[in-house]
Amino acid sequence: MSQTLQRLHRLIQEQGLDHSALLDPEKLAEQTALPEASVRALLHGGGTLPADSVNDRVRSRIRTLAYAHLGRTGSRMSDLASRISERLGVSEVWARLVCDGKKMPSVELLHGLVRFFNVEGGEAFFTAPADEALNRALLPIVDKLQSRESGDPVLALMGRYGVRATDLRMHGSLTRDQLERLLEGVLRSVVPPGEGRDQ
Repeated sequence: MSQTLQRLHRLIQEQGLDHSALLDPEKLAEQTALPEASVRALLHGGGTLPADSVNDRVRSRIRTLAYAHLGRTGSRMSDLASRISERLGVSEVWARLVCDGKKMPSVELLHGLVRFFNVEGGEAFFTAPADEALNRALLPIVDKLQSRESGDPVLALMGRYGVRATDLRMHGSLTRDQLERLLEGVLRSVVPPGEGRDQ
């Protein structure tokens, strides 16, 4: 975590970027289902967070995701519990207790909740210590800034649109006309109207 933060601070400073926009504690807390105060403390390298058990983390993060879902969709807890009940084959009472952070799901049901809430990182999203969870959220930002720094236009374009990897070998099977149409479409979507028409 400390190495990731050092790299981030260096890249942000070298590229003259807005530190607070890239490392927004509120957005990172939402992305990781961590308390915002914990994110702030970790970003500033300050203090040790209170010890917690794996069960505490799982219950807290599921509760955070559930209430974020309710806020985002405007639905009620009973609606969410009903959907989880139907999707995972559990009772609505159990689903509601899990969403309220009062019940601990089994590993199998935790796997189902990973799919239901569409979180990255699998079960580790719920079980990882706070510093590991935040580090996982910061690494894509580091990748994006490093691709920008490398000066490679393909990597910069990939970073701009969130593409982590690509396999360009398949383009060898395109005919010249197909490749030209593909590149023309890519350029049309990237170059703003009125720019680069003579290039």
